[in-house]
Amino acid sequence: MHNDELHNMRHSAAHLLAAAVQQLWPEVKLGVGPVIDDGFYYDFDLSHRITEEDFPTIEAKMRELAALGSSYEREDVPIAEAKERVDAMHQPYKRELIETIETTGSSAAIDGDVTTDESRPTTVSFYTTGDFVDLCRGGHVATTKEIGPLKLLSVAGAYWRGSEKNPMMQRIYATAWPTQAELDTYLERIEEAKRRDHRKLGQELDLFTFSDLVGQGLPLFTPKGTTIRRLLDEYVWQLRRAAGYEQVEIPHITKKELYETSGHWEKFKDDLFRITTRDGHEFAMKPMNCPHHTQIYARKQWSYRELPQRYANTTMVYRDEQTGELSGLTRVRAITQDDAHVFCRADQVKEEVTKIWEIIETFYKTFGFELWVRLSFHDPKTPEKYLGDESLWKESEQAFREIVADRGMKFEEVPGEAAFYGPKLDFMAKDAIGREWQVATIQLDMNQPMRFDLTYVNDGGEKERVVMIHAAIMGSLERFMGVLIEHVAGKFPTWLAPIQIKLLPIADRHVDAAQVVLQELKQAGYRVELDVRQESVGKKIRAAQLEQVPYMIVMGDKEIESNQLAVRSRDAGDLGVMALEAFLAKLTAETER
Repeated sequence: MHNDELHNMRHSAAHLLAAAVQQLWPEVKLGVGPVIDDGFYYDFDLSHRITEEDFPTIEAKMRELAALGSSYEREDVPIAEAKERVDAMHQPYKRELIETIETTGSSAAIDGDVTTDESRPTTVSFYTTGDFVDLCRGGHVATTKEIGPLKLLSVAGAYWRGSEKNPMMQRIYATAWPTQAELDTYLERIEEAKRRDHRKLGQELDLFTFSDLVGQGLPLFTPKGTTIRRLLDEYVWQLRRAAGYEQVEIPHITKKELYETSGHWEKFKDDLFRITTRDGHEFAMKPMNCPHHTQIYARKQWSYRELPQRYANTTMVYRDEQTGELSGLTRVRAITQDDAHVFCRADQVKEEVTKIWEIIETFYKTFGFELWVRLSFHDPKTPEKYLGDESLWKESEQAFREIVADRGMKFEEVPGEAAFYGPKLDFMAKDAIGREWQVATIQLDMNQPMRFDLTYVNDGGEKERVVMIHAAIMGSLERFMGVLIEHVAGKFPTWLAPIQIKLLPIADRHVDAAQVVLQELKQAGYRVELDVRQESVGKKIRAAQLEQVPYMIVMGDKEIESNQLAVRSRDAGDLGVMALEAFLAKLTAETER
């Protein structure tokens, strides 16, 4: 089935879901029901608390309605009449959507669930299916019989239109597929995703925790989790250092004037944590690092011979994310960015972007991610969303097109997804179970250098505007850790595993010999633990397997007498006995990158 056909089928299924809920609970107030990746959802304001126990009843009603073969009939209605219609239907949220169209003249503000004909902005469209009527832009299948096998997946709370100031709705997530086989495959993938859920594995592997006293969206990393964070950051820095980057540090707060100059205050002031006023200045916790880095560059006048200047900085930023959108490590309020900014001449842009690209490819290849590129460009129809004039945008976007063409990588152009200050090369990755993630990013910025008046002296002795490149390899370290945990199902490669080796003495009399091996392994630079619990060796092996430790060494009488190690692999099972030197050689080969 073509993507547009699948979208229309799922959109029609969302109406079917709303119709079923309305028949079961006639007093329900309807929100919106858009199509999302792999499915759809619908928001309901309902006194009855919907649980998964209600799903079979709702699904049965949906199948009953689908079997009727009702058509999806569109009607364009003047806004005044449309408001009267939804008032008569006792649907206040639909009234609010219509008023948004009336006020803005555009459907963009309401996430595409209502539309206006741009040439007739005083109309909205309704779709009628049997007895069910909804405010909607379409498209749909012809009749309900064309909706394929479907399944309700989960229910969650969601603020109306994403604002904590609005009522909490009940959001039912669901999916629909052309065939039962495709639905079954998808449901199997969902179950595998649950087994790999980083929130579950993070607790089981003792990597991070959350505290109500600290606050939601503010993860606390244990010694094991911190080890992984440190090793990931060190790997990125190793790659950057080889490309000529220098480390810098910046404070975690700033005067708001910095963000007023950069343009961030106007765009993101509602997402900032404002903390204090001192000496007549309002301060905020930094939600991004680039404006700070511009001021490091601005500390002196640079010559063209001194460019590029490459600054790297792993540091936290803070964003006031809505509570309902927080999710484990993938959506947090304290975000650790492996951020870097390059200040260069225009003729150096291609070379600098290529260097960053090579770092990204090397890093993600290490973990087995398949990459492709999304060119996130501005939307010329909404110039108010962006800084700078159209000519700057065209120039920078064409530069990215040429770089991608030279690299020969698969890509797609997506208008409207640019940063407000410049276009982006967003690197997309597919994980082990086929899910797509946006990971690294390279952004070209000709606006902030202009706003901060960042220049260099060219070979003619004249000042010339510098170009700024933003580069994040992991982006959010927290989010990348969440993605990585699920990608490897908690089985980190040996070089990254927080505990690489577990020593398992069979009895108390074997502990002293195990202590000697422990020290030798530690001196060789490996992360080792000794399990001295009064448990059978079988239980110790099982515990180490559950902790996803790459290697276990069992030590008993025979091993001590022969001066050999009985080695067991997390992934390959029993490897037999080997000398310590042979085991160290194996580890060295396995942990080199």
